Amino acid sequence: MIVNADLKLSDGQSVGVVTAYAKKFRTGSVGFYGNGKAEIAGKRYQVQVQLVEIGTKPVGETEPGSPKPENEPSEQPKTGRRGAKTS
Repeated sequence: MIVNADLKLSDGQSVGVVTAYAKKFRTGSVGFYGNGKAEIAGKRYQVQVQLVEIGTKPVGETEPGSPKPENEPSEQPKTGRRGAKTS
């Protein structure tokens, strides 16, 4: 399935269509994503469309880059100056 997003100005004039394709995001959520370009009043714009289905992120997963809960060990050892390991 694909989703077409029709870009319109407030007066109803269509300035472009962005097609979003089915995608599984890095977080595990599923939905649609598409990008493209549109021209409005002689200026070009980059456009992104993202639709994420609510409730599709796997239970217990964390966002990439988010801090780990305090009871989980860090992936990298803590280091002091010049890379010396600290306790």
